[in-house]
Amino acid sequence: MTSTLDLLIKNVSVVCDGQADPVRVDIGIADGRIARLEADIPAAEAARVVDGRGRVAFPGVVDAHQHWGIYNPLETDTATESRACAQGGVTTALNYMRTGQYYLNKGGPYAEFFPQVLAAAEGKSLVDYAFHLAPMSKEHIGELPDIVSDFGVSSFKIFMFYGSHGLHGRSSNQSSFLMIPEDERYDYAHFEFVMRGVQKAREAHPELADQISLSLHCETAEIMSAYTKMVEEEGTLTGLEAYSASRPPHSEGLAVTIASYLAHETGLPNINLLHLTSAKAVEAALLMAKTFPHINFRREVTVGHLLADIHTAHGIGGKVNPPLRPREDVEALWQHVVDGEIDWVVSDHACCREELKFGDPADDVFLAKSGFGGAEYLLAGMVSEGRKRGLSFGRIAELTAANPAQRFGLNSKGAIKVGLDADIALVDTDQTWTVRAEDSESTQEYTPFEGFELTAKVTDTFLRGTQILTDGKVTGTPGTGQYVRRPSA
Repeated sequence: MTSTLDLLIKNVSVVCDGQADPVRVDIGIADGRIARLEADIPAAEAARVVDGRGRVAFPGVVDAHQHWGIYNPLETDTATESRACAQGGVTTALNYMRTGQYYLNKGGPYAEFFPQVLAAAEGKSLVDYAFHLAPMSKEHIGELPDIVSDFGVSSFKIFMFYGSHGLHGRSSNQSSFLMIPEDERYDYAHFEFVMRGVQKAREAHPELADQISLSLHCETAEIMSAYTKMVEEEGTLTGLEAYSASRPPHSEGLAVTIASYLAHETGLPNINLLHLTSAKAVEAALLMAKTFPHINFRREVTVGHLLADIHTAHGIGGKVNPPLRPREDVEALWQHVVDGEIDWVVSDHACCREELKFGDPADDVFLAKSGFGGAEYLLAGMVSEGRKRGLSFGRIAELTAANPAQRFGLNSKGAIKVGLDADIALVDTDQTWTVRAEDSESTQEYTPFEGFELTAKVTDTFLRGTQILTDGKVTGTPGTGQYVRRPSA
């Protein structure tokens, strides 16, 4: 009998598209896509059969917020951090990229810059990947329609605090940091013009317009600068508690409000509010959604802000922008997740190794660099903590795969459904284990989740039908992952 399937995954409970609870069906894969979802598909019909050992099959995670190449060379991070992705069931990583210091440490037009990004990453990733781009200058805004058509980039970003606040703290030399012309400012006016530029790109590509969007990191530089000075002068707070106080939640709320009004003013309907960390930030986001119902807002939180707080995170390795918050904010975020008011959950993975992360003295949070990895814990963390709070497996699949795939034009990904890419993560939902940085495939030597106990673990990962994680061990090869132009077919 001639095999009609390249791969058959049997003995699994499948989290199928649109269903809350998994169902017992086999997954038949051909030509990298899901060909059949049926009970008891004969093994003889497949060239290879994998025993799922009773695992739950989730759609491969679409981690819509990562930062490959921010602290390490892009080619290095693409190779190593994609291994961490595979370890965590992440099959598609969307990375934020911009000109300026960090990343490639270059300025100039994206027509020249972005091909260098693609070349640095090519052939090195275990998982599929794409990029969001940030228009840092007036020149970039003019390039937006061409960026969509020439490079298949359909999502863009504004860092609202960069105008007068650096990546790690106060800054008085932002033009040099951002590598923009001396006579330009990265300020509210620029943000407005970026929005108008993204809207022009939507109008230039009406067939793609629904999946062209703008994301914003919402914090207010002036408030952060004033509160940082206040916290340092008072000297009563230390560590992550001090950092949270120096970038207070109302700074997020105010930035959300400003961003939302600018979207209204410019007529840009597709707005993504990134990594909301606090009750006040989400409150502002929900208020803006009611105020401007014609704006299609999406709200994002990170697994870090759902798992850790300023007291439970393992040391100042947990410094990140916006900061980890007190436990009451963590619980507020979870309640919004449960209430269906958060659209997707991400890792905000940014590998920062010890020698760069910590300053001198090493316990001064204001000298530490911002960001940490976490893609390897995203799905396991959501299943572990989400189940405790009543989230169905179907809802977790929406938050980690379906919703970001739809928003960001990954039309062949995000669900276990006939015709889509065979991106699958098998999860042992009855395995309790302790997070140890030494067990991670990331080159980051620490994790703020050190010692956390999780009750679910990704055991196997498949990218377009190719197994890249087997029994918890990375088995994929560099180059299995491909750059994905968006919107994709």
